[in-house]
Amino acid sequence: MSKSFRTEISLTPPKKQISLKDKILTIGSCFSDNIGNLLHRYKFDTLVNPFGVIFNPISSLHLLQHAYMGQTLSHEKIIHNQGMFYHYDLHSEITSAEKDSLKSLIDKKIQETGEFLHKTDVLALTFGTAFVYRLLENKEVVANCHKMPARYFHKELLTPEQIILAFNELHKKLSPETTIILTISPIRHIKDTLPLNSVSKSVLRLACHHLSESHPNVFYFPAYEMMMDDLRDYRFYEADMLHPNDTAINYIWEHFSNLCINDKGNRFMHKWDKILKAIEHRPFHPYSEEHRHFLMNTLDKLKTINEADVSKEITMLEERLQLFSV
Repeated sequence: MSKSFRTEISLTPPKKQISLKDKILTIGSCFSDNIGNLLHRYKFDTLVNPFGVIFNPISSLHLLQHAYMGQTLSHEKIIHNQGMFYHYDLHSEITSAEKDSLKSLIDKKIQETGEFLHKTDVLALTFGTAFVYRLLENKEVVANCHKMPARYFHKELLTPEQIILAFNELHKKLSPETTIILTISPIRHIKDTLPLNSVSKSVLRLACHHLSESHPNVFYFPAYEMMMDDLRDYRFYEADMLHPNDTAINYIWEHFSNLCINDKGNRFMHKWDKILKAIEHRPFHPYSEEHRHFLMNTLDKLKTINEADVSKEITMLEERLQLFSV
């Protein structure tokens, strides 16, 4: 990408970079999905947003606390709306037509996330908004209103101190060897209005600054600043003019991987990327002899990989090759 008409951001790597052996948990807004899914694609052991997209930091930290302690979420916060059951602490993708089924699903997610969190080497947290909604009946923050009537909630703006306090409660439980990467989602929340979106992001940024300055194992990655100050042009956005497009995501990912992932991990990603493109290739003549040789060559390359588990991909290619003998 041309450096003309740009303001590049000076980047300093974290004290401990990510390796292929690390277990990585991402949680938070949509940006956690983007980075987490890319890490997973490149064979890093990654648990991506196990509770669905969570926009505010209090809810994310609350969920991690419960998972770490093995404490299930309150079933009293399960609600029924439009024929489905939801939980106020979770994203609306986590739902069920049966209340007991949702309870079981929630308990399973808490258990699995807790087990993973106890072994996590890298925790990546993305904060989306400092605005939260509290249930009027008990004053508790919810992660999602699930289209329930607005009269049930009170909207408020968090302070940096509230975020810092919630973070520190979790931080003191985690191993000091755990690297924590903080990011702020570059997606603007225009429902709050653009001026209030700026207020919200400034609260999040101030909290992240304090935390990264206070804890040696906490690192802030400037995804927000890269989108706002480096890629400050609408050609880097989706049609809604709010979400970063693939070009922007790949640009931020390139900087993230170069900065936060060690040399061995980056060398593997470069090698794996070529193999992935071969695996995902869709030929014009899938049963030609030429394509059979292409698959065999790709399979041979797969079998040389020892840095990560590629057994699934090997099985998939072997099954494709079996079709030629039918």
